[in-house]
Amino acid sequence: MSLIGKAVAHGAVTVINAISCGFGAAIGVDLKTEAKVRLTDEPGIIKGRILSDPGESPVLIEKVVSHVMNHFSLKDKYGASVETRSDIPIARGLKSSSVAANAIVLATFSALSKEVDDLTVVNLGVDAAIDAKVTITGAFDDACASYFGGLVITDNYQRKILKQFDAEDYAVLIHVPPKKAYTASSNVERMRLIAKEVKAAHELALLGEYWEAMTINGILHSTVLGYDPSIILDALSAKAIAAGLSGKGPAVAAVVSKDHLGEVRDVWERYVGELIETRVNHEKAHILM
Repeated sequence: MSLIGKAVAHGAVTVINAISCGFGAAIGVDLKTEAKVRLTDEPGIIKGRILSDPGESPVLIEKVVSHVMNHFSLKDKYGASVETRSDIPIARGLKSSSVAANAIVLATFSALSKEVDDLTVVNLGVDAAIDAKVTITGAFDDACASYFGGLVITDNYQRKILKQFDAEDYAVLIHVPPKKAYTASSNVERMRLIAKEVKAAHELALLGEYWEAMTINGILHSTVLGYDPSIILDALSAKAIAAGLSGKGPAVAAVVSKDHLGEVRDVWERYVGELIETRVNHEKAHILM
């Protein structure tokens, strides 16, 4: 047994927000979270640290490792010390919890010298995220896009992947406002007012019109959640292929051909916040040691 495991999982942004109707879609992006898990001889004691954002609660870390230990009936044998490091801003709608869960599950498997199938990894992370109360639907779509890369369309309630697309290798520009917005405090009842419209966008994505669906979803949720959709329209005016609110916000992502990246950046630099430039990710989450 290795006793120490490391793993990495990549980020994702929303194509269809599943909160209103249970049907979602997300696309992987080339941001990442790395996790290191060291097993200890203190059964049941799990200590976590988020090195890139020390002020955040480690509850998700503790729940993920606990779920993995329970899966193998090892909770009375090991404890764990866990560290994560990420370039994904927390609580901005950029799937930081789903990505961290994937990385921690894989790192724990590595430390235990265990192997399971891909969807078991994803589902253990989803279960832990629900237990930690950092998600409403379980964010199965986000977890799958993070884990597998590419574009993934899902039924979150049934935890089924309905369709996967490689998706074009476009640039992705993300506007990150300074204010955090935690998923647990989202206005779910207000989002459910647009459930039929979101489901229609989901059907559009299944037909392969996922960039159009992303923009529709983004405008719908921006309006319902009280965000100014002008930033989405400004990106489109600068020739973005798609743009939309990611998750419950406040971050907004634009999918852009490299030829027009500078134009979108120019219009978005007028907004307060950070700009992150990345690209569509196609790489699976994986163990580093």
